[in-house]
Amino acid sequence: MVRRPLPRPRLGLRPRLGSAAGSPLVPLMRGRAFARTTADGVADVLHPLVALSRGARVLAAAGRRRWAELPGDRRGPVFFLVAACGFVLFLLPYGPLAAAISLIGAAGWAGRGGATAAPGPPGPDGTERLRMLYEALVPYFSATEDPSPLYRHGGDWSTVFDSFAFDEGGRITRLHLRYPAYFTDGDPAARTRIEQLLYAKSGRGREYLFEWDEEANGLTLTVLPALSTAIHAQRFVTAPGETVLGFTDASSVQRTLPVLTAPETGEEGAEDAGGTGGTGGTGGAGRLRKAAGNEPETQDVPPVVWRTGPRSTEPHLLALGQPGSGTTTLLRSIALQALPHGEVLVVDGSGTGEYACLSGRTGVLAVECGLAGTLTALEWAGHETERRLIAANRARQLGHPPPEDIQRPLWVLLDRPSVLSHLAAADGRTDPQELLTVPLRHGRAANVRVVVADQLDTAERLSETVRSNTRARVVLGPASPEQLTAALGAPPHTTPTPEVPPGRGYARLGTGPVHRLQVPATPDPYDEAAGEAERQAVLRLLPTQNPTPPPPPPG
Repeated sequence: MVRRPLPRPRLGLRPRLGSAAGSPLVPLMRGRAFARTTADGVADVLHPLVALSRGARVLAAAGRRRWAELPGDRRGPVFFLVAACGFVLFLLPYGPLAAAISLIGAAGWAGRGGATAAPGPPGPDGTERLRMLYEALVPYFSATEDPSPLYRHGGDWSTVFDSFAFDEGGRITRLHLRYPAYFTDGDPAARTRIEQLLYAKSGRGREYLFEWDEEANGLTLTVLPALSTAIHAQRFVTAPGETVLGFTDASSVQRTLPVLTAPETGEEGAEDAGGTGGTGGTGGAGRLRKAAGNEPETQDVPPVVWRTGPRSTEPHLLALGQPGSGTTTLLRSIALQALPHGEVLVVDGSGTGEYACLSGRTGVLAVECGLAGTLTALEWAGHETERRLIAANRARQLGHPPPEDIQRPLWVLLDRPSVLSHLAAADGRTDPQELLTVPLRHGRAANVRVVVADQLDTAERLSETVRSNTRARVVLGPASPEQLTAALGAPPHTTPTPEVPPGRGYARLGTGPVHRLQVPATPDPYDEAAGEAERQAVLRLLPTQNPTPPPPPPG
């Protein structure tokens, strides 16, 4: 006996209602549609009630927090005042009705925000983490004189943690807490202790952003996503006098640049450490998508732009870092951006040949590695600065525009000048850093820019003239908070991680804020260990070779 197959509805054909030849599933489909329509109608009808209940919970939670914040000696008078107001409303005509209408309106207004009005309850692991974090903060946010402290051993953590979020592993990615008004939030040392504690308890190895709200006595902790390492050297869309040092978070700057990203972002660029971080949300440099196929993709990312020129307040730059942190990469990136509009003089104090690709190129005056050539080149740079100042002054006195030869910027790039200073002292010759006095002090008026890069451990060997005239600072690689504060002049608002990729660090331009920074990949194109795509990108940016070698700068 052969079993007949069940009838199946024909896909793509819609049976006519009322037709006898319709599919047997038509009643079932009608029932589902009717149930869906009924559910939508009930949800629309009950939506005001859901909003009112949500708002009532929000108002109750707010009242509970305010009551918990009141000192013990003020709770009695406040309770008496509330009871007196309620009694007066009861005696007034239509008083209870007006109070009920006002309460319903307040609940509806508080519940209009939907699910974002209050965070959901954490799981068992999240509750235990928040409880341990609350207990760890008790010694810092409590005082024996406080009759009703917000933080006490065995207290309720939900009274101080207003919002929180966790990642898939159960670690905190965002937390907002309140602290008592008597906490010295204006003391940097007190802030540092709290930030170090939160960093240790929330999970090491990630970068956190701390936002202190001194007016409301609140602190917000956010896990920042990793900055992308998929951006390589290229022609950036900038105006003359603007140099892109690297890229940062979307909320740090008010500008974005279209850039080409590598086809494969890699783990560091694709990593999303937070998922809920406000500073590195979608559109930031940490969330670059992978390009389709092998073609690069254009993305808008926020840059750290260094503005130079006669009106710049930070005409010179100092970059510090550990060996292999990317300071040489930063100088190569600056040189490639400066060559289309100016002339470059490079001094390689380390003598490793990292700037050999620039030798003999159009716009490159010289690439010096030895002590004798360095002294000659820097002495010429000082004379050139003086010549430009005299020519500009003479043109202004005659009412003429400045000559074209002094309007073209002159860039002096020095890598590891401390090594050359040591060699000069051993040989009894002039310190190369002393020859930078004129370009550093008068370079802004003469359109001369000086960029110095050295190791962080030898920063004390830099002369006072170099340190005082380089107000734009960059620190790359791993560094302690004390080293960052000493180099940048202000502590960063994030916690530095012990392991970072090359080119990752912080930048501060003058007295501005401290930005996270990722330098675009600009390796030595002659280094076979570097990636092929990055090497080709640098080779495409290099100017053409001079047909005849330029004469050496006069002494």
